[in-house]
Amino acid sequence: MAAGQKKLVISAPEPRTLDLIFTKEARAALDERYRIIETDPEDVAGLDDAILGEISYIIGQPPLSHQTLERMPKLRAILNVESNLINNMPYEVLFERGIHVVTTGQVFAEPVAELGLAMALNIARGIVDADLDFREGRELWGGEGNGRARLLSGSEVGIIGFGDLGKALNRVLSGFRTTTRAFDPWMPASILRDHGVEPAGLDEVLSNSDFIFVVAAATSENQGFLDATAFAKMRDGAAFILLSRANVVDFGDLMVAVESGRIVAASDVYPQEPLPLDHPVRHLKGFLRSAHRAGALDSAFKKMGDMVLEDMDLMDRDLPPMRCKRAERETVSRIRSKPVTVN
Repeated sequence: MAAGQKKLVISAPEPRTLDLIFTKEARAALDERYRIIETDPEDVAGLDDAILGEISYIIGQPPLSHQTLERMPKLRAILNVESNLINNMPYEVLFERGIHVVTTGQVFAEPVAELGLAMALNIARGIVDADLDFREGRELWGGEGNGRARLLSGSEVGIIGFGDLGKALNRVLSGFRTTTRAFDPWMPASILRDHGVEPAGLDEVLSNSDFIFVVAAATSENQGFLDATAFAKMRDGAAFILLSRANVVDFGDLMVAVESGRIVAASDVYPQEPLPLDHPVRHLKGFLRSAHRAGALDSAFKKMGDMVLEDMDLMDRDLPPMRCKRAERETVSRIRSKPVTVN
């Protein structure tokens, strides 16, 4: 295909880059099939009409107004590789025009699930604390080092949110013979049962679980819904593992609950990232910390590029995208996740 016949693609995937999300082979395929213009997200609206009028695809989710979209008559899809659907464009206009908005966020499901499993096993067996004690020469040998140890196997598990992350987490837990309950008000009970988990209300999940995994998306309805009242319903000694977004939790209430000794916790996400050096959670006993690194594997990033290429190929042939997850008309405007700033 001659260069002049290639479809035009705007690349504005901040904070990602094309080199981050495409292998060398996939990047070569992208350049062979399309004309690529790389720009900052804030500069897309200022591009010449001649460019905007030829755009078929946007990689990224730059801010777009109704007026800017009117200047893009050939736009077929916005391929969000940041993973969070952002409230920075008129979705109703996109849906009316049949423009797809899709996200590659599902690539993070398996890596996040594996880190969640690692956190649960560490909490159950005290692996990090035992290693630190060993380094300092104060280790306890044998049974003396297992005063608070327990098994994940055969335990009661609660999963809050059962989208891509919840399903992946359920898969990695399958070998541990857990009794698993899930709470997700956006998910039919039959789908939960099909995945081998028991549909349950939030109170039931909180009060009947030894380990609670929070993988719920942040929405307009659930800001801070896991608060002091919720933590008070948890079993003494239960583990609370936060993997999705910090704004579904009242983080101050969580720290108070952990400081009291009633529960233990782990988190990969925080209200502010990077977290200030003087934040009290850094030194809170009973709290396992990870610096929002659960999903940030190079293998996951590279899957994004493969998904983008496959879906663009489908749309080039007038077929719907199938690899990326499509934004839903009924729910996209209710998502409240904060954009990431660090890969």
